[in-house]
Amino acid sequence: MIEPLGPDDVAAAVALWTEVGLTRPWNDAGGDFLRAVGGPASVVLGIRANGELVGSAMVGHDGHRGWVYYLAVAESARGRGLGRALMGAAEAWLVERGLPKIQFMVRSDNEAVINFYDHLGYAKQDCVVLGRRLV
Repeated sequence: MIEPLGPDDVAAAVALWTEVGLTRPWNDAGGDFLRAVGGPASVVLGIRANGELVGSAMVGHDGHRGWVYYLAVAESARGRGLGRALMGAAEAWLVERGLPKIQFMVRSDNEAVINFYDHLGYAKQDCVVLGRRLV
């Protein structure tokens, strides 16, 4: 069952994200998690197996488009449709809030993940993501 995670789940979520290679030294994954679970326009969804967090998706919105971050499924739980289920739950969460669009970023060299999303019906968008660190 997919359920919203809370502040007490921060260590398990960050461990999962680290296991699957989503974290980077310059990002504060724990801070990202706590902002999401404490924010009015975001949630972190999770799936547990035998009490252990095996899947997650951080979902939020800016009022127009929804965003998904940290979609992760533990190596030991792959091949069971959990990634697909998490994306479905993320989409449903956004639809419940009236959001017309969902998007996310995938590193361009991550072909396996790009193929996963392709199989779910997502397509590359013709845009460039720009950014800079503020802190």
